[in-house]
Amino acid sequence: QRLHSCPDLVSFMVELKTVLEIALKNTQDLHVPRPPEYYSCLVRDLEILGWNKVAFVDTGLTTVKLKAEDSCGRQHLITLKLNAKYPTEPPDCLVDFPVPFAVSWVPQNSLIDIYNQFLAALESLKEFWDALDEIDGKTWVLEPENPTRSATTRRIAIGNNVSVNIEVDPRHPNMLPECYFLGADHAVNPLRSKLNNNMHLWDPEISLLQNLRELLEIDFPSRAVLEKSDFAKDCGICYAYRLDGSVPDQVCDDPRCGQPFHQACLYEWLQGLPTSRQSFNVIFGECPYCNK
Repeated sequence: QRLHSCPDLVSFMVELKTVLEIALKNTQDLHVPRPPEYYSCLVRDLEILGWNKVAFVDTGLTTVKLKAEDSCGRQHLITLKLNAKYPTEPPDCLVDFPVPFAVSWVPQNSLIDIYNQFLAALESLKEFWDALDEIDGKTWVLEPENPTRSATTRRIAIGNNVSVNIEVDPRHPNMLPECYFLGADHAVNPLRSKLNNNMHLWDPEISLLQNLRELLEIDFPSRAVLEKSDFAKDCGICYAYRLDGSVPDQVCDDPRCGQPFHQACLYEWLQGLPTSRQSFNVIFGECPYCNK
């Protein structure tokens, strides 16, 4: 606002110099040198923890990454952002978890206490990661392409332009997940019926994938048998598979057509047709491919 109100170039330069000096002063305040005790305490804690557990330390000794392996051999990292008051105050902890990770801390604690809490949290999520690892290994996961350990959803291919999106509860991974089917009505309606009719058969003692197979009475396509192109076609409007991170999830209901489209592409296409009509937030119109 001060720069906008300057009447001439000289006034503008004077105001700009003032603003920059204030900004620089504030920036310097953020980089106050840490006391020697901070470094000696941190190095001592790292030595007690064991350097074999350290994956990274930055040159300023303000960021530390620790590595751990869970009981199934999965590799995990925890990133610690330490402030100048460590160990009086705990570091900020960044993890790739599907649930919040809250550290219990008192000033007498050290990095070992955080590390042990990290290990305990890993084991509490073991069944969740086991379930999703089986799905990732034995089915064709369309989305996400490279799932992180925090990802709770999987879009699993079932057949030609038919898939199911599941949302797994990380705290109760053996319970029936939320399921949303994508595809033409004639293909997904029987699957919805089977899920509703067989819901009572869900068995928490067997794996999530095996339960889905039995409830839907199908066997999911395997990576070893089919290629992705066998059931994941490009959008019939933009001719691309991935658009702004999304894949085609709208399918023509005519069994003879079954062409998939991105929702955004289809919406834009139908809006430009005089024969289309809209009811609330749903738009109706002809398929760009078969005109049905």
